[in-house]
Amino acid sequence: QVQLVESGGGLVQAGGSLRLSCAASGRTLSNPMGWFRQAPGKEREFVAAVSRSGTVTYADTVKGRFTISRDSAKNTAYLQMNSLKPEDTAVYYCAADPAWVRLVRTGTPNYWGQGTQVTVSS
Repeated sequence: QVQLVESGGGLVQAGGSLRLSCAASGRTLSNPMGWFRQAPGKEREFVAAVSRSGTVTYADTVKGRFTISRDSAKNTAYLQMNSLKPEDTAVYYCAADPAWVRLVRTGTPNYWGQGTQVTVSS
């Protein structure tokens, strides 16, 4: 079992920045990790993912503004969010799975965090 705990959400003005953290504990800590988000009234959507080797991929909506990274020594993944827009407002979820495809293709990772709220005001 893998436990994921997010932190770093909050309220920020448009154009501002936030950094989310996701601390992992439990078995298979070297899983690929990613971030998803869900805005009110919308389906949960993929944001970004990072593989064991450091390969990264992003949704087109955040490419060039968000950066995902991981610190394997600390078992932690990060999402640096810059140039935030009101449409980035959502609950952000950390996720992990041994299978890369479940993160970046099917959106069905086995492990989820509890979510952290990000609100961007205009």
